[in-house]
Amino acid sequence: MQYLSQDIWFPDVTEATSEGLLTMGGDLSVKRLILAYKSGIFPWYSEGEPILWWSPNPRFVLFPEKLKVSKSMKQILRRCEYKVTVNQAFDNVISECSKIKRGKQEGTWITESMMEAYKKLHKSGFAKSVEVWKDGVLIAGLYGVDLNNGVFCGESMFAKESNASKAGFITFIQNTNYKLIDCQVYTRHLESLGAEDISRESFLEYLSG
Repeated sequence: MQYLSQDIWFPDVTEATSEGLLTMGGDLSVKRLILAYKSGIFPWYSEGEPILWWSPNPRFVLFPEKLKVSKSMKQILRRCEYKVTVNQAFDNVISECSKIKRGKQEGTWITESMMEAYKKLHKSGFAKSVEVWKDGVLIAGLYGVDLNNGVFCGESMFAKESNASKAGFITFIQNTNYKLIDCQVYTRHLESLGAEDISRESFLEYLSG
């Protein structure tokens, strides 16, 4: 496996391992992150590890027209308990996402350097957040990368109240016109909303199309 230097490049994604690990090293500059997401690659690593870059095959995605909204969720949305906004509290959303413990994972993969990198990406216009408010309090949210190519690459979400992040995610999708939502890897939560596996080759076609 090649180790990245400060030069901005990535190996061909077909060189990734069966788990999807492509390469390691480099940095989290805006320029490198943009190249990564354009190439179907994303960083994911824990504190103390080198930066690990991934391009899984298959890729877990959601086609907006296949979004599944349960009857109970439709009732929640009709009650209008939540206010959903976009790009009103990016720093708060990514900070809250970093605090969420996921399964057996120790610590967080959203390290301080990751947070700073995505804040810079947001300020450059290539990352956005979705906020869910209740009585003026931020109770859920998500963030991801948008390179203006019709694909939203979701990174992480959090919720302090049951169904709140799901309400934000559904509202966001229903009020945008993305051709594809990148969910990266399988989760039962996103599968329940209609996400599915497609080949890495197909995913790359959507990125370039």
